Amino acid sequence: MVSDSPNAWVAEHIRRFVATGGNARPGMNDLLLTTRGRRSGKSRRTALVYVRDGDRYVVAASNAGADRHPFWYLNLLADPRVAVQIGAETFAATARTATGQERSRLWELMVAAMPSYEEYRKATSREIPVVILTAAGSGHHDEPAAP
Repeated sequence: MVSDSPNAWVAEHIRRFVATGGNARPGMNDLLLTTRGRRSGKSRRTALVYVRDGDRYVVAASNAGADRHPFWYLNLLADPRVAVQIGAETFAATARTATGQERSRLWELMVAAMPSYEEYRKATSREIPVVILTAAGSGHHDEPAAP
């Protein structure tokens, strides 16, 4: 069983995403990200704006400019195996935080897709993590080797 975000706005966005087959906000690229709770072990779902970078998906852990990371980001740090839903398609993926020049390049893509990310950056003293989601089986080098 998956628990949706406790944030009322995000929970409503997830509901609209599911009801519309992923077209909750026409013109925006939204996905649903499911992580495993780092303490509870339960599946947790949130809605995020994404951009494509080749065969990878990129999201920002902005938390609307709050001075703490969002829970979904803390969860994927503990377990980078996630599920991603885009439209009606759901697939397993691996998450990792971008660093250095790659992060800078991807951050610019995120700001171009949603300019309010720049306002979020100004509102917080933390560096907003940029997360790369790589579909399992894509053959991309971000995918960890099987245990």
